[in-house]
Amino acid sequence: MSARFTLACGALAVVILAAMASDQGLDPVPDSMAAVPGPIADARFTADAPAESGCTPQNLRASLRSQGPLPAPGGMPAGSTMARIAERGHLIVGIGQDAYPLAFPEDMTLAGFDIDIVRDIAESITGDRERVVFRPHAAAGRLETVRSGQVDLVVATVSVTCWRREQVEFSTVYYEARQRVLVNRGSGITGLEDLRGKRVCAARGTTSLRTILGHPAKPIPVGEPTPSDCLILLQLGQVDAVSSDDTQLAGMAEQDPRTEIVGPPLSEEPYAIAISKDSPDLVRFVNGVLERRAQDGRWLASYQRWLAELGPPPPPPTPQYRD
Repeated sequence: MSARFTLACGALAVVILAAMASDQGLDPVPDSMAAVPGPIADARFTADAPAESGCTPQNLRASLRSQGPLPAPGGMPAGSTMARIAERGHLIVGIGQDAYPLAFPEDMTLAGFDIDIVRDIAESITGDRERVVFRPHAAAGRLETVRSGQVDLVVATVSVTCWRREQVEFSTVYYEARQRVLVNRGSGITGLEDLRGKRVCAARGTTSLRTILGHPAKPIPVGEPTPSDCLILLQLGQVDAVSSDDTQLAGMAEQDPRTEIVGPPLSEEPYAIAISKDSPDLVRFVNGVLERRAQDGRWLASYQRWLAELGPPPPPPTPQYRD
């Protein structure tokens, strides 16, 4: 186990316990069933809820186009969401729990692929990368924090779905993850197809759990608050596998070398930043920051620092716009 991950497990747990007493669920899978941990079996949660906003697989990833060059820090347009953030003096951001190597404590601060994005946005608005208040949230409650105005945005491995698009606005996609499976080495399991009738754990409120629920092999889905809780169950022999995004599974495999990632990708998981529908100007501004990061090499540098274990770096996702 790396010293970096050991620190992440201990320090982030303290932050989470202090911050997460009152999360409420939003995603259709499986938050309405989240009060009772353990196996989940309900056909109502095997598909994304129907969208009423014209969202289709073809336009799912389309966001609002940035408008012209980004204003300089300290020069945000009067009356804009960014100006209000600058006047407050800091950006408020929801981040994931137990999300190594995306968001985790390192050397008494937060670090990771998602955190690099957050700090670039904060610097673009305030001129200071450190002017951020981080609020860790479980997957089941992260969209509600945006809708209720508790945070300015959420950068927490949120995959874009049509149902979620009805709740919040999304930036362009900043990373293309894939859902896979983590098992104990020597288990003989080569993928979800080998897990018929076996217990597979995923975090509640995630698309990963919905994929397990709908898989033709009919594994038994088990919902827990975080992916790390699932890893503990795997280590204790209480589940046969963990399924989550490859970014998170890579961190788990580093934490416990007795585990391995197996099988082909089960789904595409396009990560985007969740922002209130009442703040389209912030959506456009954030998209401008993401475009700049892709062009000036910061996206690539962040990938090489945090996600290199996933393989050679792909190109940054190509932004898609609807206006």
